[in-house]
Amino acid sequence: MATSNIKLLGRNGCPFVNRAQMALNLKSIDHEFIEEDPFKKSELLLKSNPVVGKKVPVLFHAESYICESLLIVQYIDEAWPNSPSILPSDPYERAIARFWAAYIDEKAEYRKAEGEEANAAMRDKVVKGTLLLEEAFIKCSKGKSLFGGDSIGYLDIVLGSLLGWLKAEEILTSTKIFDETRIPKLVGWMKRFCADETVKDFIPEFNKLAEGFKKFEKLKQLDQAPA
Repeated sequence: MATSNIKLLGRNGCPFVNRAQMALNLKSIDHEFIEEDPFKKSELLLKSNPVVGKKVPVLFHAESYICESLLIVQYIDEAWPNSPSILPSDPYERAIARFWAAYIDEKAEYRKAEGEEANAAMRDKVVKGTLLLEEAFIKCSKGKSLFGGDSIGYLDIVLGSLLGWLKAEEILTSTKIFDETRIPKLVGWMKRFCADETVKDFIPEFNKLAEGFKKFEKLKQLDQAPA
């Protein structure tokens, strides 16, 4: 579905921006991607998202703009109701999907913990949380290959957008988040999702992310070192 008035403001490699990109690609919506400088907030970002931390992504549709990745994905699904659908059509299943999406984003915040001890505790919570996501996958997929059943849906996008960062975390900390002996269904889902032509280009390479984060940490330490 070709459109000419859709713009997405974001940063390459940002998992929350990747969500919007996946949803737009899934719906075959043509759009302009505007790269935001991670070190200097643009006037466009400051004007369009002045409330929630001036964060990306921001979706522009004609004269309107929408902030927050979960809301953007929901908006895309509703504004372009053509197939494939992203959220479940059944009201109960839709509510369940939104519940687990909020749970996933809550766990995704652990990197904000201060100090290695706090980070280790939060990583432990993330690992334990995957056990619940294993159960959620079994219930939501109903024996099929994806959270959305036979095709990529809302929870596939929400969790799938974080896979690059979670796998990079495994490399950086030697923490086994995706353990096939512990969560075999979720690991199988991860492999199928990462191989899907619709979304795979929006999943950052694990090793490159890990290397980039190492460089960022070194620069941060140099900035904080006494003169």
